[in-house]
Amino acid sequence: MGIHNLAKLIADQAPAAIKEGEMANYFGRKIAIDASMSIYQFLIAVRQNGENLTNDSGETTSHLMGMFYRTIRMIENGIKPVYVFDGKPPQLKSKELEKRLERRTEAEAEKTKAADAGDGEAFDKFARRTVKVTREHNDDCKRLLTLMGVPYVDAPTEAEAQCAALVKQGKVYGVGTEDMDALTFGADVLVRHLTFSETRKMPIREYSLTKALQGLGINFEEFTDLCILLGCDYCDSIKGIGQKRALDLIKQHRNIETILKNIDKKKYAVPDDWAYEQARQLFKVPEILPADATDLKWTEPDEDGLVSYMVKEKGFS
Repeated sequence: MGIHNLAKLIADQAPAAIKEGEMANYFGRKIAIDASMSIYQFLIAVRQNGENLTNDSGETTSHLMGMFYRTIRMIENGIKPVYVFDGKPPQLKSKELEKRLERRTEAEAEKTKAADAGDGEAFDKFARRTVKVTREHNDDCKRLLTLMGVPYVDAPTEAEAQCAALVKQGKVYGVGTEDMDALTFGADVLVRHLTFSETRKMPIREYSLTKALQGLGINFEEFTDLCILLGCDYCDSIKGIGQKRALDLIKQHRNIETILKNIDKKKYAVPDDWAYEQARQLFKVPEILPADATDLKWTEPDEDGLVSYMVKEKGFS
């Protein structure tokens, strides 16, 4: 989910933090890409007749096609991508993961109904909602990236946190993801739409954390509490508080503790045992690899290995 409505809030309240451009503008830049987000996009977008692409053995290949062609597009535009894969999700994320499982289960039932009714449009809609990135998808893409000469990093937990760390360590220019919580983890530059299909004609959109803070009129600690109020993956939010109200409360009271002392709890329902402090700590000190543990090297592609893997093993023509 990322941070609920953060992109819209920045667009409304701190528009100078956003700039749009073309992929060619990032020539020579190293970008840390959220691999799981990208693979999820490929599994949704690269389809035929509402279903993922498969080879003659029935294996899904949508993720490989997306990873191969979108990565080539970045490289052709002079970008040096490094993909970061999710590790074990933090315990605080368990409720969010349970909600996602419930939504996929509901979508699976609706997909079956649509198939029985011969409703192709509904089938396609619900089929996309059942998508889940598996370990096999990740392993396939890691092997492909190795053959392409593109480095990847296995994050201990959240990929966005590790991507943000690579930015703060000076190893990459920015984070390529659609999830806005890369900013909450402290990345100063977030780049959206990098792995979108060229046919979608979506401009690359870059967000500056420094300019966002200036435009919103808050500091980074206050920004973290703002993101928790908006809604994140690690705890519930206060019902009834929208994006503008959340910003007003942060600017007035500067932190969640003081907000809780001053809001009308009859009007705004505070979650029981609200884990905002744990969420704040997770954003502030996430589990990441130290700088000396990530040696990023881009090498020449193994052309023979690519042909063997993609054509002979995975059935691409």
